[in-house]
Amino acid sequence: MLSFCEQLKKAIAEQAARNADPLREKVEAIVRGMEAISTVALLDLLGLPKTSGNGRRIAPTMRALGFVPIKSRRLEPGGYRDTVTRGWARPIREFSRTSLKQGEKVTSLHPKPSQTDKQKACHIQ
Repeated sequence: MLSFCEQLKKAIAEQAARNADPLREKVEAIVRGMEAISTVALLDLLGLPKTSGNGRRIAPTMRALGFVPIKSRRLEPGGYRDTVTRGWARPIREFSRTSLKQGEKVTSLHPKPSQTDKQKACHIQ
């Protein structure tokens, strides 16, 4: 059983999280189990007007849930060649952000063949 002070701290933390992102719970419930969704469909399911401001409003929530922004014809039913819809998709693999240190060079995955290897490849024995 939690003491009154612990319950109060927990309630304050939950309220702060809700105030920080009031749409998070609704968006989480909508996209649970989905791999991709268009922004228009998400705004429609949330009951918000389809404006660019509302699209920007849900963007941080979608990024926090692990989605990445995409442009695709597949999100629009019967999408034509020039019909592109913006939306969100879960990445296929996790991103690992590695950066080069100052002065470090990118190396090839395949080592360069030596001169003797080139000579052997050119001569048929």
